[in-house]
Amino acid sequence: MEKENNLYVFGQRLKFLRKQNKLTQAKLAEKVDVSTNFIGMVERGKRNTTIDKLFKIAKVLDVSLAQFFETL
Repeated sequence: MEKENNLYVFGQRLKFLRKQNKLTQAKLAEKVDVSTNFIGMVERGKRNTTIDKLFKIAKVLDVSLAQFFETL
């Protein structure tokens, strides 16, 4: 249960930052080179991601990893 909750919290942070950057799931997915479905599943806490993809996501969202995780 803990892992699922962490994934959900992570996903909600991703969603917040994506919307703050005025990106759709499709646009973020395109820039990170993943599917829109993948981004949606991560945002809903249904899928985990790799550190490599996390670095790409943070770069696209123009935040450091520290900033990404600061409110988690």
